[in-house]
Amino acid sequence: MLKDEALSWEVRSRTVLGEGRVSTFVDDEIVAPSGEVMTRQYLTHPGAVAVVAWREDEDQIMVLRQYRHPVRMELVEIPAGLLDLDGEDYVVAAQRELAEEAELAAERWDVLVDVCTTPGACEESLRIYLARDLSATSRPDGFVIEGEEAHMIVAWAPRADLVDAVMAGRCQSPTLVAGVLALEVARLGGRLDDLRPPDAEWPIRG
Repeated sequence: MLKDEALSWEVRSRTVLGEGRVSTFVDDEIVAPSGEVMTRQYLTHPGAVAVVAWREDEDQIMVLRQYRHPVRMELVEIPAGLLDLDGEDYVVAAQRELAEEAELAAERWDVLVDVCTTPGACEESLRIYLARDLSATSRPDGFVIEGEEAHMIVAWAPRADLVDAVMAGRCQSPTLVAGVLALEVARLGGRLDDLRPPDAEWPIRG
């Protein structure tokens, strides 16, 4: 059956190599079922959500241009944010991010796709929602735009143009790539009415 399965090899020891604001860099000594001992270094991560905000009547998707220092590029992205508030529902976090970054609200929410962004180097898990029936809203009380977000450019882009940009390699953000292509698969496959509900189980997050 085509299904990821929860599995955890024995962790014999863990060394913290560095601690940051969001992630910790760790070195785990793990034991394989064969008895082989190996070390793996990776970043911890609280997880994240993202939103494909689709204006169906005009067939446009909300995008952001945001500077990403590790890759020294301003990437075309979709609204996204960390799951860094304890106990916050995943869809509520997505709704918050959409309001903060794009000043949008949505009446309809569905799960578009779940992704492990870089499973060989980071434990980040990402859920991408499809938001429809959009309307303007204000940013949450107390939210202050800062850092790279203060320099973001927000715009609408034709869905077909985004698909072309992804396939041509012009847009490389993994969040945007996964979200846009998942929407295209659902749209062309007649699956838009069969997407998972916003509170669907997310097994990797327990």
